[in-house]
Amino acid sequence: MFDLIAHSWLTLKLWLAAHAVAPTLQALHLHDPSLQPDAIAGAGMFAILQIAIIACVFRPLETFAPAERWANRDMTKIDRLYTLIMLLGLFPLFSYLILQPFGRLFESSEQVTSGVHGLRAWVPWFDRHEYVLLAVYYVLYDLTYYAMHRLQHLIPWWWALHSMHHSQRQLNCWSNDRGSYLDGALQSFILAGVGVVMGIDIEDFALLTLISELVQNFSHTNTWLGFGPLSRLLVDPTFHRLHHMVADHEKPGFHNVNFGQVLSVWDVLFGTALYGEPIHPTGVADPTVDADNGRNLAVMQWYTLKRFWGSFKRRAGWKPGDVSFGEDYAPVHDK
Repeated sequence: MFDLIAHSWLTLKLWLAAHAVAPTLQALHLHDPSLQPDAIAGAGMFAILQIAIIACVFRPLETFAPAERWANRDMTKIDRLYTLIMLLGLFPLFSYLILQPFGRLFESSEQVTSGVHGLRAWVPWFDRHEYVLLAVYYVLYDLTYYAMHRLQHLIPWWWALHSMHHSQRQLNCWSNDRGSYLDGALQSFILAGVGVVMGIDIEDFALLTLISELVQNFSHTNTWLGFGPLSRLLVDPTFHRLHHMVADHEKPGFHNVNFGQVLSVWDVLFGTALYGEPIHPTGVADPTVDADNGRNLAVMQWYTLKRFWGSFKRRAGWKPGDVSFGEDYAPVHDK
């Protein structure tokens, strides 16, 4: 059965590569060898599969096992649009395709000739243990995300961008891709850069991206279901929901928890894990950021950029710590 599914997947991917992707690249006069039609077709299929799983699996959970019950789901509609644009735009994959040629500049002539890069070149043992290599890739990828995510909350100008993701009061299965496109580009280039340095195959990178995105889609789902004891290892909705809780000024820093993307073990190891809390409202306490909830996609992007520039151009925007945004979007550090 698995062989049949794998064969069908490969057949469809090659057909799309030959009849859809390759003609499109040719029409756009894109002849860079790093733009591999079969890899792009595979990534597109992964994106469509992800959308189907969100719609057919995670969305029903919000109806039958909700963490919060809402009178309506009006606020969730914008997140669905964000997801469709982000996934079909394939930010991480194309970041990888763009960065891949630059990664070759730092390789020896032997590595270029052999086609063996990154971890395979540094530790030849990995070449005979594909699954171990993929697991190592993923651990490093996920650790990079954890570190980056903490910086998004620590550096005011980066929080100015990332705060849009946290402004959602109705956290839902589509919320993972709600965010500033500038922030998305920064994240994608950082994560893709790690992939290039590690020398990961582009299809493996697409697979890792799919796994990461699906777990994040599930962790944002409005459901009380989780992984039980495995939540000490893997991020689930009950764990990640606490990361999105509204800040309580009577408990400074209490909301700065649970930064993990897929592996919650990083939060456990670095002391940022929080368990056992009841369901908290999600969103932000800062009215300047909360106003995102009444805006359409284009306006949200514009005001997020205004917050970003208001922080980036000021010294306070580079001073680590929790902030709100005042006049002319100046960052004001919380006391």
